Amino acid sequence: MSGVRRIAVLGAESSGKSTLCQALAQRYGTLWVPEYLREFVDTHGRVPFETDQYGIARTQRAREDEAAARANRFLFCDTTPLMTALYSRAYWGRVDAGLERLAATHDYALTLVTAPDTPWIADGLMRDSEEVRERVFGMVERELDERGIRFVLVEGDLPHRLRQVEAALRVLAPLDAL
Repeated sequence: MSGVRRIAVLGAESSGKSTLCQALAQRYGTLWVPEYLREFVDTHGRVPFETDQYGIARTQRAREDEAAARANRFLFCDTTPLMTALYSRAYWGRVDAGLERLAATHDYALTLVTAPDTPWIADGLMRDSEEVRERVFGMVERELDERGIRFVLVEGDLPHRLRQVEAALRVLAPLDAL
């Protein structure tokens, strides 16, 4: 369906991105794109190497493109290539050129950032620590500011986060369409 607005949901590990995306998709009768990194880790039984990052980001974006063709008005994207690039910088101190080009195409109608104010939960290979979560959260905010990407910080429990997103979406879309 043309006219679908992609909504980027960024944030550090264990900050409620997936929970928020799933709830938003249900609320608006549309689709959400789960974070491919989780599937990658489960399938490979390991965290990614630096050389895996570009492929992970390409797969994430390809899944967005596929879901956008079937979504209804909004598509909620649980992370984006920009987040993959940020993690590359955090873990390896650099971002390869292909990944950087893909991350630069951050063309979402709205960018949400989940605050790290939910309980931190260990999740096998996917999660480092609460300290890393706080550091990555700061990196996300700085990265978006440096790139001039406006974002809405969503905080609190799920009902509060949903109300914050609903208010932001009202600015994006006519009231009668929500």
